[in-house]
Amino acid sequence: MKIGLIAGEFPPMPGGVGRYAEQLGEGLQQHHEVQVLSRHGCDSEALPISTISGWGLQSYAPIQEWVNRHQFDAVNLQFQTAAYDMSPFVHFLPSIIDPPLITSFHDLRHPYLFPKAGRLRSWIVRRLARASAGVITTNQEDHQQLQGLPHLRLIPIGSGILSAPAGGSRSHWRAQLGADDSTFLLAHFGFIKAIKGIDYLLDALAELRGQGWRLRLAFIGERSNRSDGDRDMPYLRQVETRIRQLALDDAVHWTGFLPEAEVAACLKAADLIALPFLDGASYRRSSLIAAGHYGCAILTTQPPIATAAFQHKQNMWLIGSHSAAQIAEAVRHLMQHPQQLAALRRGAAALRQHFDWDAIARDTASFFETLLP
Repeated sequence: MKIGLIAGEFPPMPGGVGRYAEQLGEGLQQHHEVQVLSRHGCDSEALPISTISGWGLQSYAPIQEWVNRHQFDAVNLQFQTAAYDMSPFVHFLPSIIDPPLITSFHDLRHPYLFPKAGRLRSWIVRRLARASAGVITTNQEDHQQLQGLPHLRLIPIGSGILSAPAGGSRSHWRAQLGADDSTFLLAHFGFIKAIKGIDYLLDALAELRGQGWRLRLAFIGERSNRSDGDRDMPYLRQVETRIRQLALDDAVHWTGFLPEAEVAACLKAADLIALPFLDGASYRRSSLIAAGHYGCAILTTQPPIATAAFQHKQNMWLIGSHSAAQIAEAVRHLMQHPQQLAALRRGAAALRQHFDWDAIARDTASFFETLLP
């Protein structure tokens, strides 16, 4: 097949959608011809890539030209509203190109259209789903919402971080994060967004330290995503203020951007990865998938929909959301039971089979083939 991938973001831009498109494209390229279309500033050594300036109405002509030039059998739109600058125009791509357009929904968030757009914002996302020749969902929540579409497939995301951990001992990388071997090291991985529940995590950290426990919290990776930065900045400022209010400045470490190998080393150096999502653990959370890929002990919140792959006490420690008290109780328990942490690490490593990139590429290509005329 000749496959075109349209991605609103793509490396070297940070962001899970772009990383997914890159990994999927490389997997598909093993057996198919692949071309990528993204925005100016994106590049790839492994995949042929074309770029455009933005995703407004003016994007239609270059997208049509790109499609006509390559004569694709199928075009796959990697969709997340924020990755396309909240533009409404991308929702109408199925109507302007000839090959079957299959949309991979990374979430069903609504775009900003105009003040008081109300139900129109939800309608425009569902319009894209209905107009697409096929729809791929990456998580159970979105899959449940789109039940009833004639061509619908659930295919999870894989880890966005795949490099072998950078050289150096575990103690070395713990020292880079400000922790010695006698300090319990919590870590959070991913951009700082209100949905991540960071304020509850900070309150739990302050409570535990106030009780005399020796522990630190490391934030691994960049603080904000370029495509979401303006909207997330107020919450990031709240988090920074909360750290000062709780007198946690000396207990918190920010790594900033790191190469993948160093991210991997930092993840493995932590005692526990804390991801207290307000909306629960989900296949859509690339940070959760990455932590599992590296066999980390994971503390996170109950999934909103029963998810067979996520098992409490077996491959992650699951708690209720919106609760600093439950975070503190879980961390305190795990600090006192290192054998439980070891069991969580073994269980998390076994999760890799659910999120294998080769399997994701095979399932995606197979789905495309069922949609071709």
